[in-house]
Formats: sequence, structure tokens, C-alpha cells
Amino acid sequence: MPFRGRSALRRVVARGTALAVGAAMAAITGLAAAPAVHASPSRTGVLRWAPCDEPTNQGAECATLSVPVDWAHPDGPSLDLAVARRKATDPGARVGSMVFGPGGPGDSGVEMVVRRISRFSPEIRRRFDIVSFDPRGVGGSNAVTCSGDVLAERPSPELKSQADFDATMAYNSRLRADCRARTGPVFDHLDTAQTVRDVDALRAALGERKLTFHGSSYGTLLGAQYAETFPHRVRAMVLESVMDHSVPTTRDFLRSEAATAEDSFQEFVQWCEGASECALHGRDVRAVWQGLLARAGRGELEDPAKPGTSLSSSDLVNKIAFRRFYGADYAGLATAVAGMDASKPLPASPTSIAPLHPATPVFCSDWRLPVRDYREYSSLVAMMNKTAPDLPYLLPIHMAAACLGAPTANPQHRLAAHGAPPVLVSNALHDPATGYPWAVSVARQLGRSGVLLTYEGHGHGSVTSGPCMEEAVNSYLTDLAVPPRGTSCPAVPS
Repeated sequence: MPFRGRSALRRVVARGTALAVGAAMAAITGLAAAPAVHASPSRTGVLRWAPCDEPTNQGAECATLSVPVDWAHPDGPSLDLAVARRKATDPGARVGSMVFGPGGPGDSGVEMVVRRISRFSPEIRRRFDIVSFDPRGVGGSNAVTCSGDVLAERPSPELKSQADFDATMAYNSRLRADCRARTGPVFDHLDTAQTVRDVDALRAALGERKLTFHGSSYGTLLGAQYAETFPHRVRAMVLESVMDHSVPTTRDFLRSEAATAEDSFQEFVQWCEGASECALHGRDVRAVWQGLLARAGRGELEDPAKPGTSLSSSDLVNKIAFRRFYGADYAGLATAVAGMDASKPLPASPTSIAPLHPATPVFCSDWRLPVRDYREYSSLVAMMNKTAPDLPYLLPIHMAAACLGAPTANPQHRLAAHGAPPVLVSNALHDPATGYPWAVSVARQLGRSGVLLTYEGHGHGSVTSGPCMEEAVNSYLTDLAVPPRGTSCPAVPS
């Protein structure tokens, strides 16, 4: 999902059992804590770079940038954003700085620059300083902190009655109050509209007249809203695996998320039918999977990562299947499924509810997904299960439950980026989290500025998926050479 989606309990903080928290997806993908940033904060908009305090940084530099907690009151309290960069490897060919907008919500851009710089093509690393940051509320940028005890009391997102619905509403309110008290005033100013202003402050601090930007997954929402807010300050912008923030209703959002996840499951089944290397080749893949779901629902399926403990049906869907769909790792999923199918059943027992996240404040502040009562919630679950019969209780319904009762500062709306230059909108045809129809919609909303680049393959993320995609994106970012409208690139083996 947006979720890559990817966000999580970032680190244990010094105060009691409080936890620094991103959002749901890194809890699922298991991202490491962001590297520590030890640099003098700037109060003047100047970035004072110093080597990152990380043994494996290999040339990464870190700094902090002071920004207002609330951009509506720029003279009020401030917070320090953690920033990292790697300089262009060929200074003589350097174009400028490219800012990367991390996904999640809750991913660490500092981690991306310090530990995962291979995410960017050699040509982009040669021509640009790669710069990213921890968005407000994440990692080194005033991370959201919440009581571990309160997180551990999270009720199951699989609501069964109005009493469950009411208990979830009450819990969400209690958790938000706890996180707000521990985090400070930034807790109420974590929406993407605020982060747009942070990015513009970063652009200015980097000395760039116009912004070169690459946003991935949830970072595409940041990029699109930057283009909407500051269209004449954009030099080039790549939106990769695209969030469509115009989806108007809770039902529309959940239906689209269920449809794109089910599409990936169907692609997996089709691959297994034709690939002799599939560990389930020659078997009824869907029947095997449904058998695992039934065992998980009874508490009889062992968690491969925690021998002796049961795996819930939700974790089977979101941790075992959905995680592998991100990288189109169908072979790995087939092997995992075959192993679990061959395992001995555990004695039936209730499955535990892991404290995945608090009601992730970034997501909740960006998406108005109201659910009136249990009756409506139940109808939404039924709709999702009809749309994605192989993937019950997908993460988006967890997020809808986690956001019950939360205020929304930056609700959905159609883009209006009048005057923006060409924006490259890149998506795989079979993306499990940000479906291809979302990319088509965002490109259309951008009007003349929207240029859709289609990767005819699978997975979440596409800009370095083979030479065709890489060359198109590199030429656009470095030389502003816009690919012809309707350009598609063939799938490459994963």
C-alpha cells in the first residue's frame, strides 16, 4: 500500500518502553532503524554537512535543517529534519541535486542514502548529488513516540461486532493522546502538505533554483502535491509507483487496493502453472493457499520465522504473500507456501495480535476514510473479500481501522498542477500496492504535464527495471528528454 508500502517501529527510545514509530508497512517489510545523524542543526537554512555517524556510510554526509513545526506559523516552534546526501561521482558532469521522496509513509530517506544508494542507477549517481531526508515524525526528524504498553494493547483489526468497533474507536483516541503527549507538537502537523513546505525549504538550502525530485510509492503523493503547490519551482520530477490522492471514498480506496493485490496473486498463480521451477508446479496453487488460510484462521499454522508460534491469517497474507509481491519474488513465495503446507499443524490456539503500529498519523492525516459503524465496516470487509478472495484482511483495512476517529488535515482531492513542466509518471502494470489505474489517473490529472511511462512487468517500483526503463528515466532527469507519450518498456526477469 501506500503502504509500502514500508514503515515501522523505528527504534526504542530512552524513555521507558516508548517506541519511535513510522507507519505500518515497514513493520511488514522489516526495515532497519534509520542511521543516527549527528550534525549541528541549522537555524539559517544552511546545511552544514559532516560525515554520517555510520560505519558503513562510505562517503555519505549528514546534516539537519530547521523548519517550522507548523508552516502556518513560521515563527513558532521548529524541528530539525535529518538530511543525507552522496555527492555526484563525476563532479565534472554534475547536473545538481536530486531529492528523493521516501515511501511508506514512514520510510527513512537518510537510510536510503546511507545504506541503499544502489537503489539509484549508476548514471543518476554520476550526474547528481543524491539527497534525501527523514520526513517529519520519522527516524531522526522528531520521530513519533508512543508507549509500548499501549501499543501492545491494540485490539484486533478483524472487528466482529459493534462492541469491537466502539472499542477500537476508544483505543485509537487513547493511543493518539499518548503519542501526542510523548511526541510533542509536531504530532498534529505530520501531513504531506506540511512536508511539501519542508521539501521546498530543502531545495532552497541546497541552492537549487528549481527542484529535481524522485518520489517512490508514498513519496509520489509528496511530489505531486509539491508540483501542485510550487509548479514553477519544478525542474524535473519522477513519480514511481503512484498514489492517487483523488480516490474519493473509503469504499473506492479499499476496492482499488484489493483489486491490485488480487491481480498480483493471480499473476503468481499463472506463473506457477507455467514455470517448472515453481515449488507448487503441477498443484492447485489456489487450493493449497486456501488450505493455509484455513489453518491460520484456526491458529494451527506455524510462523516460519518463529518456530512454535502460530501465524495469523492476516500475517500470512500481508507478511508472507504481499511482501514478496513487492519484489515479484514468485519463486520465493512458492517455496515458502510449499514449506508451510508440508509443516505439521500446531495445536489449535488463538493467534496473537502484533502491535504493528499506532494509528499512523501521517497516513491518517492525509486520507479521510470514514466508517460510520460496524455495519458499514462489515460491508467494506465483505466487498474487499469479494474483490480479493485469496487475500482476506489486507493491510488497507487495518489502516482504515487504525484511522477511525482520527482528524484529517490533508484530505483527498484532484491535482491541479497548472504550469508544471513535464512530470514522468512511472508504474508497473502489475503493482501489488499502487495499481496501474492509479498511475493512469494521476497522469490524466496532471494534464499536459503528465507523461505516463509503463513498465510491462510486476512489482512495486520500476525505474531501474531493465535498460529501457533506466534509459528513459535517466535521459529525462539528466537532459530533460521527455519520452514519447504512451512509451512502454518490456518486462525483465526478476
